[in-house]
Amino acid sequence: MSDHEKDVDAATGVETTGHEWDGIKELNNPLPRWWLWIFYATIVWAVVYWVFMPAWPGLPGMGHTRGLRDHSDRALVAEAVAKLEADRKQDEEAIMNASVDEILGDQQMRNFAFASGEAIFKDRCVTCHGPGGQGAPGYPTLIDDAWIWGGELEEIEHTIRYGIRQDGIDETRFGNMTPFGGEFGTLSPDEIDNVAHYVRVIADLEEPSEASKAGEDIFYNVAFCQTCHGEDAKGMPMMGAPNLTDGAWIYGSDFATVRSSIANPKNSQMPAWGKEYSDAQIKALAVYVYSLSQS
Repeated sequence: MSDHEKDVDAATGVETTGHEWDGIKELNNPLPRWWLWIFYATIVWAVVYWVFMPAWPGLPGMGHTRGLRDHSDRALVAEAVAKLEADRKQDEEAIMNASVDEILGDQQMRNFAFASGEAIFKDRCVTCHGPGGQGAPGYPTLIDDAWIWGGELEEIEHTIRYGIRQDGIDETRFGNMTPFGGEFGTLSPDEIDNVAHYVRVIADLEEPSEASKAGEDIFYNVAFCQTCHGEDAKGMPMMGAPNLTDGAWIYGSDFATVRSSIANPKNSQMPAWGKEYSDAQIKALAVYVYSLSQS
């Protein structure tokens, strides 16, 4: 077929393209107008985008075309981070100048302290104290009102900041219990048994007995346990001596554990977090821990 001859489909009256497959001819129908206008619009949009937005990469070391808007996702992220830090700084200043009652009574300060404190707690504290602060053998529970070093906000904050039995930190919590058993102990195995019975009696963990009565005499007149634990055996937070009348003991309250704690006490440690976190973060964590014991 020559270039001047037109092949028109007899059924539709539409000119063909000249392509034919197995007797089927391709009609040369024009594209719909609406489709063409959309296609042209996308071309115009692409050109406009190239002009206003970063689009074309340059040679190595030259960067890319920045566009008339000078748009940058990096700049937007940096701006958002700067705003977040500014807002956070205001919240940190607010809680640093507020008491625990003021923090818990103000919704914004409370939310900030809880969010920040909980994040640190999950990152650092759950390993020992558990995800809910329930504690474990050797690690005190934080959800009751039994505190070895004191449960006020300032006391909790001090413990978090300086730790417990940390060498090289003058402000650390420090207090060791004397081992009363073993080669250098001052009590015999029977005397240790009797004191263990007495301690369990005053904690309402067993009934009084002859052994516990003997243990009471040893407690006050031989071992002088009241020097640290007090005349009423309710402890002295300043010395880290726990209350012996509540049964909330770190290592357990069964007879064997109590006896072992008297004969060969375990003086555990806690890290000092003061150098790891800012003052505001330490206070937020203290508020969060304090709140666990109030729920």
